[in-house]
Amino acid sequence: LFTLPHLACYVPKIYCLGPNLNPQNEDLLAPLLLQSPLEWYLCGEEPSVGLAKLEQNNQPSQLCGHVFKVGEPTYSCRYSCAADPTCVLCMQCFLGSVHKEHRYRMTTSGGGGFCDCGDTEAWKKGPYCQKHEPNISDSSQKHIGRNVTCIFIYLFIFFSRVRGDTYYCMLFNDEVHTYEQVIYTLQKAVNCTQKEAVSFATTVDRDGRKSVRFGDFQFCEQAKSRNTSRQTKPLRVQVMHSSVVAHQCFALKALTWLGQIIRYSGQSLAALHRPHCGEYRQSHTPLLSLLPLSPLLRPLHHSLQNYERLQSDYVKDDHDREFSITDLSVQMFTVPSLARMLITEENLMTTIIRTFVDHLRHRDLQGRFQFERYTAQQAFKFRRVQSLIGDLKYVLISRPTEWTDQLREKYLEGFDAFLELLKCMQGMDPVVRQVGQHIEMEPEWEAAFTLQMKLTHIISMMQEWCASDERVLIEAYKKCLSALTHCHSGFTDGEQPITLSMCGHSVETIRYCVSQEKVSIHLPVSRLLAGLHALLSTTEVSELSPPMLIEHPLRCLVLCAQVHAGMWRRNGFSLVNQIYYYHNVKCRVEMFDKDLIMLQAGASMMDPNHFLMIVLSRFELYHIFTYHKLKKKKKIVFHALLVFDFFPVGERYTAGVGQVESSDETRREIVHQLCIRPMAHSELVKALPENENKETGMERVIDSVALFKKPGVTGRGLYKLRPDCAKMFNLYFHHYSRADQSKAEEAQRRIKRQNGEDSVLPPPVLPRFCPLFASLVNILFHHDIFFYHDIFLPHTQVRAQYELVLQVLHLIGMGLVEEQQHLIGSADDNDTNFNFTLKISRPGEAPANTPSILALLETLQNAPHLEVHKDMIRWILKVKLIQISLQSHLSLECLCKCLSYPIEGSKSQKNKQSKKKTVRDKDKAERKRKAEMARLRREKIMAQMSEMQRHFINENKELFQQSLEELDPSTSSTLEHSPSSCDSALVCVGPRRWRAGGSERRQMVTCILCQEEQEIRTDGKAMVLAAFVQRSTVMSKNRKRPPHNPGMSLYYDPLFMHPDLSFGTHTGSCGHIMHSHCWQRYFEAVQAKEQRRQQRLRVHTSYDVENGEFLCPLCECLSNTVIPLLPLTKTSCRYCNKHTDDCYTIKEMLTTFGTATYKVGLKVHPNEQDPRVPIMCWGSCAYTIQCIERLLVDEEKPLFGSLPCRQDDCLSSLTRFGSACWTVSSHTTVQNHFIRLLAALVPDPRVENTPCILDIDMFHLLVSLVLSHPAILCLDSSGLSADAAQLHFLHLVTVAHIVQILLTSVPGENLILLLHNCMHFSGLHEVSSGWHLWHCVKAGILPYLRAAALFFHYLNGAPAPPELHSAGEWEALCGYLCLPSNLLQAAWPSSGLSCSSTLKRSLQPMLKCSPFFTISRFRFPRESNHLIELPGDYSALINQASSFTCPKSGGDKSRAPTLCLVCGAMLCSQSYCCQTELEGEDVGACTAHTFACGAGVGIFLRVRESQVLFLAGKTKGCFYAPPYLDDYGETDQGLRRGNPLHLCQERYRKVQKLWRQHSITEEIGHAQEANQTLVGIDWQHL
Repeated sequence: LFTLPHLACYVPKIYCLGPNLNPQNEDLLAPLLLQSPLEWYLCGEEPSVGLAKLEQNNQPSQLCGHVFKVGEPTYSCRYSCAADPTCVLCMQCFLGSVHKEHRYRMTTSGGGGFCDCGDTEAWKKGPYCQKHEPNISDSSQKHIGRNVTCIFIYLFIFFSRVRGDTYYCMLFNDEVHTYEQVIYTLQKAVNCTQKEAVSFATTVDRDGRKSVRFGDFQFCEQAKSRNTSRQTKPLRVQVMHSSVVAHQCFALKALTWLGQIIRYSGQSLAALHRPHCGEYRQSHTPLLSLLPLSPLLRPLHHSLQNYERLQSDYVKDDHDREFSITDLSVQMFTVPSLARMLITEENLMTTIIRTFVDHLRHRDLQGRFQFERYTAQQAFKFRRVQSLIGDLKYVLISRPTEWTDQLREKYLEGFDAFLELLKCMQGMDPVVRQVGQHIEMEPEWEAAFTLQMKLTHIISMMQEWCASDERVLIEAYKKCLSALTHCHSGFTDGEQPITLSMCGHSVETIRYCVSQEKVSIHLPVSRLLAGLHALLSTTEVSELSPPMLIEHPLRCLVLCAQVHAGMWRRNGFSLVNQIYYYHNVKCRVEMFDKDLIMLQAGASMMDPNHFLMIVLSRFELYHIFTYHKLKKKKKIVFHALLVFDFFPVGERYTAGVGQVESSDETRREIVHQLCIRPMAHSELVKALPENENKETGMERVIDSVALFKKPGVTGRGLYKLRPDCAKMFNLYFHHYSRADQSKAEEAQRRIKRQNGEDSVLPPPVLPRFCPLFASLVNILFHHDIFFYHDIFLPHTQVRAQYELVLQVLHLIGMGLVEEQQHLIGSADDNDTNFNFTLKISRPGEAPANTPSILALLETLQNAPHLEVHKDMIRWILKVKLIQISLQSHLSLECLCKCLSYPIEGSKSQKNKQSKKKTVRDKDKAERKRKAEMARLRREKIMAQMSEMQRHFINENKELFQQSLEELDPSTSSTLEHSPSSCDSALVCVGPRRWRAGGSERRQMVTCILCQEEQEIRTDGKAMVLAAFVQRSTVMSKNRKRPPHNPGMSLYYDPLFMHPDLSFGTHTGSCGHIMHSHCWQRYFEAVQAKEQRRQQRLRVHTSYDVENGEFLCPLCECLSNTVIPLLPLTKTSCRYCNKHTDDCYTIKEMLTTFGTATYKVGLKVHPNEQDPRVPIMCWGSCAYTIQCIERLLVDEEKPLFGSLPCRQDDCLSSLTRFGSACWTVSSHTTVQNHFIRLLAALVPDPRVENTPCILDIDMFHLLVSLVLSHPAILCLDSSGLSADAAQLHFLHLVTVAHIVQILLTSVPGENLILLLHNCMHFSGLHEVSSGWHLWHCVKAGILPYLRAAALFFHYLNGAPAPPELHSAGEWEALCGYLCLPSNLLQAAWPSSGLSCSSTLKRSLQPMLKCSPFFTISRFRFPRESNHLIELPGDYSALINQASSFTCPKSGGDKSRAPTLCLVCGAMLCSQSYCCQTELEGEDVGACTAHTFACGAGVGIFLRVRESQVLFLAGKTKGCFYAPPYLDDYGETDQGLRRGNPLHLCQERYRKVQKLWRQHSITEEIGHAQEANQTLVGIDWQHL
């Protein structure tokens, strides 16, 4: 222990010597003065020698001990391999274990916790992975554990005396205050700046505490006293001595150092745990991960006297449980041996339960919990108290296999304490029916149901413990029965004993009316007794009072029936919600199901007539046999009563009630869920109850009852019921709601009709009852049941009684099926005690002398008003005959002959059926003959009409020929594209290009707002196309180069686009057309509506009117401008050359779209006079065409004929607008642009700052030259046509692009020699193959030629040759562009192109602007951009994200790591620490990255939530389904189900297609319009 004084002396001298910590000095002095002596003490020799020996002799430890990081994947086996669900493995151990081949659950860790590999008590099977197999340990390392123990003594007794008088004012983290409140309070308390306060708050949130002031005690206490606020509670501040802070800082550093030391030897970790191997689970927190449990925690483990105080401290605190020492309970109580020891020696169960009960002090006069008018503080405390229930669950999670007398004694003591808890819940939150006036205030009900749901698994585990030992079960049953008797003695409520009499039967009960007295839905004692009673399958229990057992569960069921009948509507939604959760899958196992078991238990010990009389009395229907008329609500209650009669006899799929297993119950649940409709795996899981291990047992039985259908690109995989399992369907399944019952009935009847079967839905065959419940079948033929039949069967003319008749028929069917099962089962012993057929065949007694039920059914089977029940009645009669045949041992056919009753399969019946079939065949033949005659008559008439049309066309041939020439292009596209409608050689550019038949081609469109049909003309009304302009980096090859400095936007020159396409302006459209004046009125109305919205209600909508955004009036697609529609003319000079109002409107629309493109593309304010407006319009046209061309290539579609109408209309309108936009700009400006563009290819000494051709995108240059040339053509008097100029531009730019390819992509032969001569440069390499040169040139220039073909196609309206409508050919593309097939001929004078000489003169000065060593940085063709590649297994992605640390928090783990799918950057999202300032506003990391990487549009994957995030700008975003699916074809957003996830390439390609199509913003708009909750999310903080 010589190191302790040394540490006590030097630690305060190194750490915390001033107001600001100095990590640099600490990191220099601590290893020398503190760590080095510790290493000497630990190793006993030179540390380098001792550590080397440890590392050399290191052997893998038996215990893994891997500490989970925040968000790291953990794996648990879903087979019965683990001792409890808290046993998990790390990724490395899991991959090397046998559990990899099992069904497993994948989750993410919250930080802390250990891998349980190697812990034999944590695993029943496969406790070791391949790495941690047991081995022989080295005894030479045993001393390490002893030495480390001494070091741990220091860690917790970290100072021996306090030196000096300096203090720190330490601010601690809490879960109450927000960032803003902490920042404001700090500024006021310590007089710091806002920046310093933000830094303090960030550190406190990350590290848990931060020193905000240093000095003497009075100075620090002054800052603490200023920590006050009227709105919120004070911050958590403590004045601490500097020596204490110093030792605490060093203790944290020492823990990290010990972790590094232990890595030298896995055996040293084993040495720490070896004394307690098999007793303790690894600790949860990093501090206790290295702590030997014996020195400090032995008192806590072996004596629970401090348990209540620790829990009280936690309840009073506001920190999460993971930061409290009480969270260690999961590590200790889940170890079976330790849990048994604590139960027997320290009475752990009783301690936990009494501690829990003591914290719930609000009781009523009867001692029941009272949660009414809970304050916020009380509700917060109640939530924290619930953690005690988790401790009790950990203790009970592993059932004992061997019982000792001491364990039985302590367990029963704990059971007594648990009964005291349940007695406080029995009858809590009672309700009384509200009459006359609606309830004024909704009562508190959520707290009671929260407590019930928390205790659901505890009650189940208590019953499982009792079931494992018969002595414990019997004692527990007696204790529970005694507690229930005590509870009944306290429930008087003015109840008086009465005697009910009916048909010679009488029973004693109490006078109680559910609709008038208090009734509670919380009966945990009764339900616990019901569960224990079902476990007594062979033990007989005496001294029971059946009426007492069924009284309160029966009241609860009557309450549900009356609520469904609408009798309790004035009690508000609180009661409706309670009834909902009473039947909900989360609560029904220990509520509704247990009430049914208790009723079955009571009914099995009572006379059936007595049972029904009590039931009638509680349902308030006892007098219906005197008065046969029921009120409307009473009829609904009677419906519930009849259904209620099904439950005691029909519900046998509970172990202990029926002779079934738990898997049979699960199978039945699945069958009835799939009878409603095919369901996905997640839907089935939600519909099934979970056990304490969060398992439903579905996977064990699902394949036997359902077939799985895999999903496609969209949707989910579905389970469909196997046809042979439909016979298990019960129309009155007790877990069906009314809606589910109706859906299931309709679905099953539809399936039967499709299969050609009768639509009857008979009762299913049920399993046999267990001996204790065998007498329940007698309920089916007691006297009162037949009164139902006598009352409702004769009066079935009323349509409203359809459901009543169906229920009565179902009851009769149940009796017949039960009798049939008894006959089959008792064929050997001739036991025929259950004779239901005899009962229903017996007529009524005098004086009524009513006919028997069977006689009545035979009379009603052909009644017209019972047509819907005909199949069911006939089925009952048929089953009756089958049972008579079984009793008389006659064949069914012989019996029918004796009774003169027709039956299917008999000879007479076959004759009748054959006659009916003959009649049907004749009718069918007659209908077929008439249909044939009608068809011939129609054909004759159509032939006559066709002949008349041909005659008329021949007489008016000239008129039709003229009309065909003037047809609208959209309606005559087939004529355009056919070779007969144009020249044999289709050319889109040049003097020989294809031209329309007339001077202008007509195009008729319809306005979506006024529905007026309008021809597109230059002198007509202006028509516009809704469009959306956005900045884009989809084609970018250099995302690191920013577009331009926002502050220098006024000086940015966008005339030349760089080949890397770092950013562009894309234009898209939904394809819907409007009049310009209609659109203006619509947009003004939208603006007025937004202005009328109150300021307090203004939120971020899916569109921003201030930025010109609106939704398309027809499809609600996001738009921010409109494109004017222009006709196809001979020359662009003819646009808008008339001085009319309509022409001015067209010019206004031209200006509108041009200004919008300029504003969005450059992120500047609108300025229609800016000379860059036409440049941005040309660039948007070129960039959009390039994007669509790449999209067609990636989707392997032909160049023409495969675009949807919206993209086709958009490109057509965009190119024609580009050819006319110069008319609304300054002609001089456009002419100057043209001169600068041409100087890039033809050098002009008067033009300065001409870029190198290697820094120019040639397609953008081509588009700009062609679209700006009309401004020069208007001044040209040489007679050169626009078509010839376009062809010259195409040739010139094509040759320049070939030069680009040769210089940047491949070395050449012939042309390279020309370049050598021009540049006098010999640094280029030669190639040995001319074919290789041509192949590279052809591949590099193909995207350019395809884009040029699209451009000239839409500009000039020339139809494409048929070859380009399929896969496309090189020759067809070159011919369409009027280019030679061998483009290398363009470099030679003999090629007919006058470009080579110009190229030779101008190549040298153009290339001088860029050093040659930089020309190889870019290659053609440009490859298409893709989203990043994702790993196939999602756990690999989670593991990657768990290693990501926040870049601004000093290595702290990121809470929400988010992956950019465009560039692959990992970001710290949704965190204050990584917020940056963007355009004067603080935004999150994802929003900031969106503008840097995607020009305002981003696609991210939130790794820990398994969720795709779309962002557009600062205020728009939505969540999208991730591309990772489980084995059932479903996503798991939030990783709630824990199924292993794998990458679905089809889903990922769908996301990528949205990105390439620039549809992310559109998808966000549609999502926000469909889900208004997305609008309220602060997307800018993500």
